[in-house]
Amino acid sequence: MPDGYRPGFHKYVFVVGTVMSGLGKGIFASSLAKMLKDKGLTVAPIKMEGYLNLDSGTLNPYRHGEVFVLDDGTECDMDLGTYERMLDQNLTRRNFVTSGQIYHEILDRERQGVYLGRDVQMIPHVTGEVKRKLRELALRGDGTNPADVVFVEVGGTVGDYENGFYIEALRELAFEEGPESCCFVALTYVIEPQTLGEQKSKAAQLGIKRLMEAGVQPQVLACRAGRRVDSNVLEKIAMFSNVPMRRVFSMHDRESIYTIPDDMRQEGLDREIMSLIGLHDRVDAVHEDKARRTWGGFVDKLTGPREREITVGITGKYAELRDAYASIDKSLEHCGAHLNVKIQQRWIDTTDMTDANVADRLAGLDGVIVPGGFGSRGVEGKIACVKHCRENRVPYLGICLGFQVAVIEFARNVLGIADATSTEFDPESASAVISELPEQKEIEGLGGTMRLGAQDVKVTAGSLASFLHGGKTSIHERFRHRYEVEPAWIERLEAAGMIFSGRHPDVPIMQMLELPQVADSGPDGDRPEISHPYFVGAQFHPELTSRPLNPQPVFMGLVAASILEKYRADDDASAKISKDPAIKRWSRMQKSGQTV
Repeated sequence: MPDGYRPGFHKYVFVVGTVMSGLGKGIFASSLAKMLKDKGLTVAPIKMEGYLNLDSGTLNPYRHGEVFVLDDGTECDMDLGTYERMLDQNLTRRNFVTSGQIYHEILDRERQGVYLGRDVQMIPHVTGEVKRKLRELALRGDGTNPADVVFVEVGGTVGDYENGFYIEALRELAFEEGPESCCFVALTYVIEPQTLGEQKSKAAQLGIKRLMEAGVQPQVLACRAGRRVDSNVLEKIAMFSNVPMRRVFSMHDRESIYTIPDDMRQEGLDREIMSLIGLHDRVDAVHEDKARRTWGGFVDKLTGPREREITVGITGKYAELRDAYASIDKSLEHCGAHLNVKIQQRWIDTTDMTDANVADRLAGLDGVIVPGGFGSRGVEGKIACVKHCRENRVPYLGICLGFQVAVIEFARNVLGIADATSTEFDPESASAVISELPEQKEIEGLGGTMRLGAQDVKVTAGSLASFLHGGKTSIHERFRHRYEVEPAWIERLEAAGMIFSGRHPDVPIMQMLELPQVADSGPDGDRPEISHPYFVGAQFHPELTSRPLNPQPVFMGLVAASILEKYRADDDASAKISKDPAIKRWSRMQKSGQTV
């Protein structure tokens, strides 16, 4: 037991999966956690992964979706992004653990003689380490207050060899903490074979049986399916799982994951959880009413009719896997609700994109996002995409690598440096406008080549970047990259018209770029060559900090610019947009210096 820990005070909700992985345990767990946080409780989520990697930093997006980065630089599972967005709460490395971390800490202790000559075993040492981490998280809570409830999501499915010790540790913890301290939730899958045309529960029953064989009786069930699960199927699953029907929830596909908390409330799932872990006496009813009204207003905007529609292209090399860009997807969803516009997303692979076909590939887009990535595959296609957007005044947002290729394209086609590139793609190039700075390691003190986590960005007063952030001249954003704008080229790039509006506070590291905004043509009917309605690049990852109730400013700017550019030629539509409450409210907030 950690010093100061009070058994029975902190409560635990364990979420495990059956049948198959990828069903949405993180979505379900974060929705449960939000319901309890809305009641004024302090919640602390943790994701426990079975793989032996120390973190998610080296994982290919095809294997595990996007790598999510926390403020403290932890590279973790994309589910932590779901928790941060749903809870509007910054997480730390304490909210993420892998089997590799568990074994690494135990073996380090063994080498240091901590176990006093004992043979180190799965029980009690490995399971004990899991319990220690959970109890320490309960003590630290959200960083300000101890946790009333710790939400524990176990990756994979019950029966996997790699997470068996997690299940055993949770069983032990529930036994040690005593009655009304822990609640087990099982997420399962109801199949519906096309050839049969009806839902079948046998796979779900067998999956839950595996959990019961491990000594765990689930108290709440969530049944994933494409459509609402039939009541007779739910009854059958409930009967064979010993779970009352009032605690069996149909987690079928919905228009948005942000509607799930309200659906849970309507079915009384929050009351059931509160009763199971004995927390009714800690509810703040006033806080809950206010939180529900605020969230309900967002959901109403999210699911309500939209007066306008735009199409935004996301051009990257993992375009066929939307989970690779999950945070970008959610950032656009947040903006669409707040700016009253339906955003159609078009996912475009840049691997075979060229100057010859880029116009056809990007036809019909009102805005373009070039996301981050590593390696040379698809880079020339991204550069062609940037050129098309710059020359044809298509609103553009470049993120991380999208920032870097914007610099490369500008150097090639405005400065005339035909072989401009990055040392990531050509280490021997004499015209590398993007490079890995030798002094960066010393400057950032990372002990490695990657800049990770939240860093300060100094923003130029009066710039578009400053306007987007409510007039601020300093912002705090999350980074995950190792290449920078080569300082020797900065002066030439700026002289040609590129504006570096965001910089490192102390050293010559460029962190935001933009092109001058010229909305109207001059007296001769033309515009300066280097001008654009919205051309912004961010070396950081703005998608990581977008929240449903507080959309990320650079995404809001892209969406607003895309709306205005699409309807600029339509006088009636343009006049209507200028009077739209959502647009006016956002513009007013920016001018007054408020956050979005």
